This record gives sequence, C-alpha cells and structure tokens, in this order.
Amino acid sequence: MRESTLWMLHLAAGAVMLVVLGIHYGVMHLGELFDISRATVLSFPSVQIRSHNPFFLVVYLCLLVAALYHGLYGLRSLICELSIIGKRARKAISILIVLTGCGFFCYGAYAIIAGFVK
Repeated sequence: MRESTLWMLHLAAGAVMLVVLGIHYGVMHLGELFDISRATVLSFPSVQIRSHNPFFLVVYLCLLVAALYHGLYGLRSLICELSIIGKRARKAISILIVLTGCGFFCYGAYAIIAGFVK
C-alpha cells in the first residue's frame, strides 16, 4: 500500500477515535446532565447493559481498530524515520507491527465479543 494511503488511514483513525471517545465521554462523564449519577454509570448492572448493547459493541470494536492502527502506524513511522534503518529492516519492522496489531486485535475483539455474548 502506498505511504500516502497509509497516512490518510492514520488520520482517519484519529478522527474515528475523536468521535468514539466523544461517545465514551458523553456516556461516562456527562450522565449527570441527564440525572444519572456517576456511581450508577459505573455500577456493574449498568456496565452489563452497555456490554450487551449492539451499538456499544460496534463502538468498542471501532475504538479498538482505530486505536491499534493509529498507535502502531505512528510507532512504525517513528522507527522507520531513523536514518540508520535499511529497507530490509523497515520491511521486517512493518511485518512485525502488522502481526502485533493482528494479535492485539484478536485478543481485544475476543474480550469485547465475549462480554457481548455472555
């Protein structure tokens, strides 16, 4: 994939995180505007209700994908900008970062979906 396309995806992931974190902030921290106390929002039954809601399943998965891509692509960019790294090392770093991202995604998606199904 071209570097400019990867960069645009990096920016899009940042924008998605802004929206999804805005939803999180609204639910978790602005509940008092709607007469929902913070203790109620953080209670286990409330967390269970949110974890079984398909909307929050999508929100959590979007946050997972966006945060992983944004963070790992940023890390890759920082490492690859070092002048001492050759082309073969950059390729190896890219593969390692993709495999790491896939591993973290599988683990995170399993946790999110297991909470939804339970």
